[in-house]
Amino acid sequence: MKEYKFEEEFDVRDYECDLQGIVNNANYQHYTEHARHKFLLSRGVDFADLHNRGIDAVVARISIDYKRSLKSGDKFVCRLNIEKEGVRYIFYQDIYRLPDNVLCAKAKVETVCTVNGKLVMAVDELEKLLV
Repeated sequence: MKEYKFEEEFDVRDYECDLQGIVNNANYQHYTEHARHKFLLSRGVDFADLHNRGIDAVVARISIDYKRSLKSGDKFVCRLNIEKEGVRYIFYQDIYRLPDNVLCAKAKVETVCTVNGKLVMAVDELEKLLV
């Protein structure tokens, strides 16, 4: 199994499922967003504090490849890595069902940062996440 910089475990809740009994596709974005925020906090970066100082990291593009469906009551983990590409911080996030580690979704989340509304190349607090 490849190595990741961070992982966060979740439980699928009933209300996240659609009429087919599987997790609605939009909820995978919620899972990946929550994992990114928890990753930032684990590294001492508070997303809300950044915003209060005029620094905003925003999603510029997201793509998700759905591999297997999660169902109500499933436990799963969202694992992530991060890279820098030009002005973008790219999060590679994989969602695995537990305990069998079946890959359910692969996401690539491209983010950019602004300071007081202006696009910037780098933010010191986020640069330390890359090591």
